Amino acid sequence: MATATENDDIGVSNQTKPDSEPAPVSHSPAEEHKPLSKNAQKKQLKQQRYEAKKAEKKAQEKEQKRKEGERKHKEWEETLANATEEERLKLIESRKNLRKERMDKRSEEKQKKMERLTRAKEIGQNVVVDVDFAHLMSESEISSLVQQIMYCYAVNGRSTSPCHLWLTGVQGEMSTQLEKLPGFEKWFIEKESRCYIEAMADRKENLVYLTADSETVLDDLDPKDIYIIGGLVDRNRFKGITMTKAQEQGIKTARLPIGEYMKMSSSQVLTVNQVVEILVKFLETRDWKTSFFTVIPQRKRNGVEPVDCSKLEPLSEEHQEKEGDADESAEKHDLVERKKVCVEVPLESGS
Repeated sequence: MATATENDDIGVSNQTKPDSEPAPVSHSPAEEHKPLSKNAQKKQLKQQRYEAKKAEKKAQEKEQKRKEGERKHKEWEETLANATEEERLKLIESRKNLRKERMDKRSEEKQKKMERLTRAKEIGQNVVVDVDFAHLMSESEISSLVQQIMYCYAVNGRSTSPCHLWLTGVQGEMSTQLEKLPGFEKWFIEKESRCYIEAMADRKENLVYLTADSETVLDDLDPKDIYIIGGLVDRNRFKGITMTKAQEQGIKTARLPIGEYMKMSSSQVLTVNQVVEILVKFLETRDWKTSFFTVIPQRKRNGVEPVDCSKLEPLSEEHQEKEGDADESAEKHDLVERKKVCVEVPLESGS
């Protein structure tokens, strides 16, 4: 369960814990590096083909964008060439004013975004993405998780009721790949190399790990609590690991009430960004059903009535605007990356 809510496959912190804390779950080298099964090899080959196809598509889109830019530039030059001197000056001035308006609007929206995020830091809901599992993942899997985190940040920044995001256990390859993201050093989030159990030792009683194995159903979000999403692209290799981690650390657990509102398809997985988006949508609406049906893709639902979208609040112009490189890249990768970082959905027992 690679998210803060439905995770069955999350790894354990590889950091040294204080004497007062339980030791983390350990895995022998043989267990962590055991040969892949035939099924796993097929999945790995499929993933490699997917990555190659995605890279090819990205290159094609880049070339298409370049050609489109050249076409527009040529049209602009031709327009100026065919205009009188007076018309040319007016066209240039008009273009400058339009560009200035866009820049002013973006600046204003960025300021509003920072005000919302600052308020969330002061009195908002704390949500942690636990990325302390890099030692259990391949480089490509870490890359997939990083893309999900990028989308989480973009979605949260555009929300009218954002949470305050934390990344804990940011070390090694995970840290290296995160730092490659455009503008990552300016992200308005908490970045911790330590595990949350250490970084938030004074608030241990408020830590709640979201995991599919929990018997506690999350009916509401408590502003005092800190909800933890397990960031692990597990491919079903580490069943129940987040629950075990939370139990050994002596912290509370809970699962999202998805089973109360819909029946999931055979592929009972969500992505990290989907879980974060569900939590953020709930903070906006205080309605689980709306949150689930708005975020969870139709392909993952069976026999359920869709939410009446006409009753949902439309996004404001501010929300529709992409904000910076992080937002733009996140939107671009969403459709493909949503399929990659897996989280086991916490269904009702017996469902």
